[in-house]
Amino acid sequence: MSVELPFAPVDTVIRRNAGELRVSAGAAEELARRIQTRGAALAAGAAETATADGRKTLMAADFDADTIDKDELELPVAPVDRIARLDIDDRYRVSMDARIALANELESYADAVSTAAAILARHADRRTIKAEDIETYYELEPYFE
Repeated sequence: MSVELPFAPVDTVIRRNAGELRVSAGAAEELARRIQTRGAALAAGAAETATADGRKTLMAADFDADTIDKDELELPVAPVDRIARLDIDDRYRVSMDARIALANELESYADAVSTAAAILARHADRRTIKAEDIETYYELEPYFE
């Protein structure tokens, strides 16, 4: 599966949570891949909700996320729209509010993962957040749920 989300905005999200740490290209790539997987799963759940409500359009409320001004987001809305459509049928439409809500949800998620990855990098006594820090977060995530 190709990654729809550009790495640059993901890198920016990691950097705003990294403090003085550097960020490897591999970390941004790994987090972008994980964000995409999460976004596609959230959209599939939203499509089930829309179907249950007799709708073919995904709405912001289907993502249980607040809609904010898209200019406040680092993640671009167009790739998030493509991510939303990865695991749903072509018969569904994704409203602009839903795209923005999903982007907001994914960015909040990326902030949480980035913060944890920075902690892991510091714990490993490194000055760079690497892909392995993102991967380690996902290995440990079940213990925090």
